[in-house]
Amino acid sequence: MASKPFLTDIQEIRSRARKHIEEGAVTESYQADRETVIRLLNEALATEIVCVLRYKRHYFMAQGIHSDPIAQEFLQHANDEQGHADQIAARIIQLGGAPNFSPDGLLTRSHSEYVEGTTLVDMIKEDLVAERVAIDTYTEMIHYVGEKDITTRRMLESILAVEEEHADDLASFLADIEKDWKTRDRKTG
Repeated sequence: MASKPFLTDIQEIRSRARKHIEEGAVTESYQADRETVIRLLNEALATEIVCVLRYKRHYFMAQGIHSDPIAQEFLQHANDEQGHADQIAARIIQLGGAPNFSPDGLLTRSHSEYVEGTTLVDMIKEDLVAERVAIDTYTEMIHYVGEKDITTRRMLESILAVEEEHADDLASFLADIEKDWKTRDRKTG
């Protein structure tokens, strides 16, 4: 029994590459519903933009005894989220779409909410909620694209890993603050 070659006939691949050259990176082997993927990516883009805005506000508004390291973490997360937005926008372009940066409807396109929080703890909690929303939505998107769009899947997986780190960082800050409060209560009580 003859084994099937790894690649399709190279002449056929070359012919297909020339046939739809205007499609750029999207070849006939792309199996996902491109319009759906672009819509999902634009929702993810809106989510990242909302997260950048929330983290930047929290960075500037953080006050209190624990605020310096947490504010720096907020700034780092804002920068990470901006990087994610840039990656997503670039992928939308590769897929032949247009990234939607319009402020009109930004919150309705975003998976996360923009909740300011009034205290440092509130800010941490709101950012943690947003990270958990991002983790769930990126996981669903990864499952949706699966093997049909490997490049998008890998990008989403790398973003997901950072979102999980963010959630872990925020949960640690929250635990540290609560532990500090309990220690203070015992000393003053």
